[in-house]
Amino acid sequence: MPFVPHTPEDEKFMLESIGVNSIEELFDEIPMDLRAGELSQIPEGISEMELLRLMNERARRDEVALSFLGAGAYEHHIPSAVWELTSRGEFLTAYTPYQAEASQGLLQLIYEYQTMISRLTAMDVANASVYDGATALAEAMLMAVRANRKSKSKKILCAGNVHPAYLATCRSIVRNQQIRIDTLEWDPGTGNIDTARLPEGEDYAALVLSNPNFFGGLEDVDHLVDWAHKEGVLVIGVVNPLSLGLLNPPGEWGSEGADIVVGEGQPLGIPLSSGGPYLGIMCCRQAIVRQMPGRIIGRTVDLDGKEGFTLTLQAREQHIRRAKATSNICTNQGLLVTAATIYMSLMGDEGLREVAKQSHHGLGVLFQKACLLPGVESRFPGARFHEGVLKLPAPAGQVLEGMAEQGILGGYDLGRFDERLKDCLLVNVTETKTPADIDNFIASLQSVLEV
Repeated sequence: MPFVPHTPEDEKFMLESIGVNSIEELFDEIPMDLRAGELSQIPEGISEMELLRLMNERARRDEVALSFLGAGAYEHHIPSAVWELTSRGEFLTAYTPYQAEASQGLLQLIYEYQTMISRLTAMDVANASVYDGATALAEAMLMAVRANRKSKSKKILCAGNVHPAYLATCRSIVRNQQIRIDTLEWDPGTGNIDTARLPEGEDYAALVLSNPNFFGGLEDVDHLVDWAHKEGVLVIGVVNPLSLGLLNPPGEWGSEGADIVVGEGQPLGIPLSSGGPYLGIMCCRQAIVRQMPGRIIGRTVDLDGKEGFTLTLQAREQHIRRAKATSNICTNQGLLVTAATIYMSLMGDEGLREVAKQSHHGLGVLFQKACLLPGVESRFPGARFHEGVLKLPAPAGQVLEGMAEQGILGGYDLGRFDERLKDCLLVNVTETKTPADIDNFIASLQSVLEV
């Protein structure tokens, strides 16, 4: 059944009311050469039963016994209560809280989310929110150019080991604002940024660094942040929120902390879902909050002294003149914010820390066993968090194909990212992986390498 709420009689009445005879006449200002014409490749409609069977068959194609694939999206356990509550009608169908006096429950939930994210990152303010981690980073770059009054260059210095999909998204978005992104190469020996190669005296609006980086490695964030601030450069930190159960939060990096923090909120109670929808986290220091896009919810009291929640600092194009808008983001991913808030409430400090510890421990066990196989070794030395790079005696793409035939997604082929890493495999372990799962990974990897 098509989602068309109006009957032919409704359409006829509306067209007559505005003085046109047909839908085609209503849109006559659109040139014919721009119209799609007949949709000849759209198949005939099918019944609900047929549709459900078709979608179930397609969903089964994605089923695997085990997945060790991370690279930005991670398989964590989600307590049943998270989506039981998130799927309640008052959350599931509440789109956006424009009418504050009628949206107090949703506004309070978003306020609680902002408070938790601010505390997790040790930043002053969090918004709610942007589409995903990649677009959050692009918005942070735009924000940094506006906020850094000392810089005149409209240039961003970005660590080369930031997620490549994030960097590609940023280039697509900021180039139309004439913002240039320069890449700071990662050290091929460590996978981290070589602090000895930092440029001196160049005018940049911001430095982007990721911790953990795309390889799972941990950067010398204290040195990098202090260097940037000495050069008059704002710092944009890209983080995995789950890692902050163990790692020092970006608000405490260096002597002053990061200026803007972004990340992907998917690990906080959001299923993989074949790539979305996801949740972009964004935080900043109080001094530059007026440059932050998206929504911020404030807590106040009314004339009777009763606590209430309200939308504040909405510098968006539907609220102010378009030329002064900081963003044209038109949704706050409210449903995903709800899930993340419930997840963090259920887990608490100790729960998040325990998930991070178990994930970190599991990766260590996997690496220890994998490096006993002939020709397999750890590609990068140093500390890492729940993701790391294995160097193989064969192209990673071929190895992954062999493991997939055995029902195991073995990781991410880094040759897709950099030709120098074509024999390298990015492997992720979370708290969902048991010792038996890790043994199955090792057995599968061994059997494929022996062929």
